Amino acid sequence: MVTGPGREALAEDRGIEMEVLEEKEEEEQKEEELKALEISSELHDTKTKLSVEQICFSSDVPDFDWNSIDTSQLPDSYKMNSPREKKLLRIADHYHQQYTHLCPERKPLFLHPVNECGVEKFVSTTVRPTLLPYTELYHWDGCASFVSDYLTMEPLKCPLTPPSSLYSPTTILKYQRGNCFDFSVLLCSMLIGAGYDAYCVNGYATHNICSLDESLEECPLLRKPQEVPKEDVKKSNKYRVKSLPDMHSKFELQQEAKKKAETEATEKKERGERDMEAEEPTCDHLCGLRVHAWVLVLSGKREVPETFFIDPFTGNSYSTMDEQFLGIESVWNHKNYWVNMQDCRNGCKDLVFDLSDAVHWEIMLSETDKPLQLLLGAEKKNELFDRNVDDMEEEEEEEEEEISFAMPPSWVAPIQISPKEFETRCSQGRKVILYKKAKLEKWAPYFNGNGLVKRLTIYADSNWTEAVEVKEWFKNREDMLDMREVNKQTQLTTEYFSPGHLFGLKVHAYKSMNPQTERVMEFYTETRVDGLQKLAENASEMKEYFVGRDDFKYFQHTEFRTKRKKVTLAGVGTDVNSRPIVQIKECFHRNLQKPADEDVAERVFLIEEEMIQLTYHLKDKYITASKKDFFKPTESYRKQSEIMTPEMCITYQAGSSEQHTKLVHLYKLLQKLTEEEKQLKQQVWRSQAEVLKILEIRENEEADIKLSASIYDTERNEKKRQEYEAMMNAKKDEFPGQNEQDLDYLAPFLIQMGSPEKMTRRQALRLRDNCLSDFKNRLVSKANIIQARFEKEVEELQKKNQLFQENQNQLSEKEEADLLADYSETMFRIHILALRLDREKQTAPQKYLALEEKLRKDPRLAEHLGHA
Repeated sequence: MVTGPGREALAEDRGIEMEVLEEKEEEEQKEEELKALEISSELHDTKTKLSVEQICFSSDVPDFDWNSIDTSQLPDSYKMNSPREKKLLRIADHYHQQYTHLCPERKPLFLHPVNECGVEKFVSTTVRPTLLPYTELYHWDGCASFVSDYLTMEPLKCPLTPPSSLYSPTTILKYQRGNCFDFSVLLCSMLIGAGYDAYCVNGYATHNICSLDESLEECPLLRKPQEVPKEDVKKSNKYRVKSLPDMHSKFELQQEAKKKAETEATEKKERGERDMEAEEPTCDHLCGLRVHAWVLVLSGKREVPETFFIDPFTGNSYSTMDEQFLGIESVWNHKNYWVNMQDCRNGCKDLVFDLSDAVHWEIMLSETDKPLQLLLGAEKKNELFDRNVDDMEEEEEEEEEEISFAMPPSWVAPIQISPKEFETRCSQGRKVILYKKAKLEKWAPYFNGNGLVKRLTIYADSNWTEAVEVKEWFKNREDMLDMREVNKQTQLTTEYFSPGHLFGLKVHAYKSMNPQTERVMEFYTETRVDGLQKLAENASEMKEYFVGRDDFKYFQHTEFRTKRKKVTLAGVGTDVNSRPIVQIKECFHRNLQKPADEDVAERVFLIEEEMIQLTYHLKDKYITASKKDFFKPTESYRKQSEIMTPEMCITYQAGSSEQHTKLVHLYKLLQKLTEEEKQLKQQVWRSQAEVLKILEIRENEEADIKLSASIYDTERNEKKRQEYEAMMNAKKDEFPGQNEQDLDYLAPFLIQMGSPEKMTRRQALRLRDNCLSDFKNRLVSKANIIQARFEKEVEELQKKNQLFQENQNQLSEKEEADLLADYSETMFRIHILALRLDREKQTAPQKYLALEEKLRKDPRLAEHLGHA
């Protein structure tokens, strides 16, 4: 029996043996688990091999061989690493060793894939922040939309692992295609350049997100904004009349409602089952394992109120709580790299996106002067494995290097997008997206001869076969057509126009272009003298709505008989199939300058009944209005006498039983109304003629569609270019030597000297000094102008900022949004002016030296300045 220290030693030895055995058992258990995982993964691979290989993408996307791209013309930074980049790779390897040691169950980090030249590059250095000179690309939605439209999506070679290569954004733009990581790096570069706090994300997402399958998603153009319910505030009134009691049987009503609800529920269930059978997605065996890359935008910069995701494939924004994003491994930008240390069992719902929190995010390069908190944490000193003093010193030196090391600049060349590329957008000029019961097609401007740039087709089924409605958007049309909606079920076509149409047309809804059929026209009232806002007509009536008229008329209703009669109107140069007018009704707003019983509210001309009815506005505290009914005399009575009789006018005066109006006044009023009736008929006929003219013009515009081009677009504006060339040729013929004189930069200074045929050395030196001095003054003046504009914009920005700070709590949502939008525009102008000023300061000395060299080589001065 062992006692004393021996027993203690034995116990220690047994304890050590037990620990060793436990470690061996744990290792064996891990090996068995790994084997089980490998076997299960092989089974999963076998089961899902066909599904992975059979992921369907658009047939319009041809296969592309990335090995065939030409890399000979790429800069040296693409083909080699600088010393700082090599040091960064060593730091990344050391960081990855610590990560794999602490988290062996997690997948390897995506740190330094190879680029298009086969050179390993750290992912943060592939991000190249760039602000492109297009206003649309100054906002996140414009950048996301451009990237999703411009690039063609390629799936990852293996959906379970990140790619082995990550090409530069310039190469991706050149070939207009890439995977989700290529999309994300390009979009992140543009967003950071525009001032957003953006990061690339390496994580996991659903099959629909990874494969760009939006067939189960609702089209963004069909999503209706959420309406805020308005609370009806009922005013209590103790003197209100009590409503009659409801005498219906509540039990019968409940039974009817119950039966109706059961019937609706059954129909809804059957309809839902049919839809579910057609739309139910197949079970994804790789759910939670599919690798995807997207962009994270943190709140704070650019007045972003809340952190959100951007899917680069679609350009849509998503909440960080969205269930389609299943987890995050790491994020990075152009300055650093962070590893997510949070549990992603619930996807991204519970993640904290405070990257400065060292508990939730492990940073690679320390951004502060404090010691870097490595992954080992506080347990690093006491656990894991023993190290000797030399190893600890070497590691401390490496850590100190990591702390003081700053991310090297990007190796990517500047990102540039030409105006033609920016305008073309879609690869090959066309893009098709399938949504749930909808298909969206996009084209580049001027790609279609009719100006069509976007078409949305809505279907009744999920197989996109039975079209219900078609919406089309147009650009650059001379007829100002902006949008067209066609309802396939009702055959109703609605066209929307931008301001500038010949007749001020705004909206035109019709089923047929034939005259005297049902249609509705709306107009831009600012362009019309008569204030016509809307015109609705069919075979039997025409309704006209007016605004802003001096006579206070806001509505006119004309009824017709279906009989047609050929009439030629004076002053209208066309024949109109005019319909016989039965009745014309006019309505007027209140004119406060007249008494209510003298201000006409409604005027009705009964043409066939030879009668005119006048209804006046209500007087205060009256419930009936004054009225006058006129009966026009017959033709035989007019020939006999011109005297007005009491029977020809029936008058009702509200508030008085006596008739105050004399017959002579009624007679004059009847004569005035009769004349106005003739004018109204002419006006109705002119309206019919105008409708016919609009229909004729619309048919001609659709038969010969013309697209407009800006005067600055010299490639498309052939007419303007020809006019300019003809003008220049005529000018050249008129002044043969003027062109050479205009191009002579010494002409103004030679004229000052009297244009000597041969100059002396002194004259040549003075000419050179004058020319250089004038050029220098012009450069300084240009820089001063830019500087003054820059200072003015900065001053305006400070005023707007102060105004916003003072009135922030008093502004409405619309005023605040307008102020912030104006603030962003001012920031954009300041940035552009700063770039112009910096460029001017850099290029001015070069321009000056170039002019000096040009003067030295000028044949007229070379003789005297050759040795000067």
